[in-house]
Amino acid sequence: MAKSPDSSNSTTSAADAPKRGLFSRKPKEAKAKKPSQLKQIGEVFKMTRRNDPIVVWLMLLAFLGVVAVSLIVGLLLNNWVTGLIIGIPLGLLAAVFILSRRAERAAFAQIENQPGASGAALGTLRRGWITEDQPVAVNPRTQDAVFRAIGRPGVVLVSEGPSHRVKPLVDAERKKLARILPNVTIHVIESGRGEGQVPISQIAKTMNKYKNELTKVEVGAVSKRISSLGNRLPIPKGIDPYKARPDRKAARGR
Repeated sequence: MAKSPDSSNSTTSAADAPKRGLFSRKPKEAKAKKPSQLKQIGEVFKMTRRNDPIVVWLMLLAFLGVVAVSLIVGLLLNNWVTGLIIGIPLGLLAAVFILSRRAERAAFAQIENQPGASGAALGTLRRGWITEDQPVAVNPRTQDAVFRAIGRPGVVLVSEGPSHRVKPLVDAERKKLARILPNVTIHVIESGRGEGQVPISQIAKTMNKYKNELTKVEVGAVSKRISSLGNRLPIPKGIDPYKARPDRKAARGR
């Protein structure tokens, strides 16, 4: 009986494959190499410089200032060499710190006024907060949205859109939460640059200033209670918090 070409090719390839010993390890699959830390810092620097040209001079000023202070202290102690050796690393650290702060500001400037920017800002919160990538209330026509975070201060609703237009969404969500969580404080933050609004770069800072009222256990219980509502909404076209999310690790050069 004649063998098919496919079967002969598979037999040949199997024969050509290198045999593995009984105790030899299985060859590892090649993994994509992560960019080095220096490369990440370089990319962050380029992004920041493109949006904030003054960052170069601020970094240089920070570096030279720290080195100068260390050198002066070293001269006063009759050991300027040690002062210089200590000052250079500290100067570099000061420059990277300036880059980190300006990079975060530049990242927020890039996503400001984009749909989903408020939800992206919630992604920069520190541990202790439970956030959702999707808005909990949204107007598909205007793309006005309300995002939610749960933490020890209670529940925080962050609105995105003009105050007069997004207010009905916020009020409806607040009333719904008040019915199931009568003893939990519900905060409302309006994102934006208008009067009484909070810029997206300051949302996380504003939320962290709220006074703690719940324990960690109670935060989990509140989250489960809200999840039981099952009111997840599909993200409307144009709102993509993943695309708008500023990378905190990249901003810090990690």
